[in-house]
Amino acid sequence: MDRQYYVYIMTNKNNTVMYTGVTNDLKRRVYEHRNKLIDGFTKRYNITKLVYYEVFGDPENAITREKRIKAGSRKRKIDLVNSMNSSWQDLYDTI
Repeated sequence: MDRQYYVYIMTNKNNTVMYTGVTNDLKRRVYEHRNKLIDGFTKRYNITKLVYYEVFGDPENAITREKRIKAGSRKRKIDLVNSMNSSWQDLYDTI
């Protein structure tokens, strides 16, 4: 089985702060963010809701995409989330 890589966007309860990351295990990584197992931005700003993700077959493309998303404006990130999840529901239970 080929390994998959994920670029994801998470937010807080009120959708006011956004975080973009990359991982090879989306379920585990979101669990870590939700349960505040890792110190940093997501713990500090209570980022617990997965609202967007993309799947890649190789890490290089995933990292490149993550960098593009991070470099983009907040509006662009909001547009990305709206394109996949216009109600901004937590997607954790669907992965």
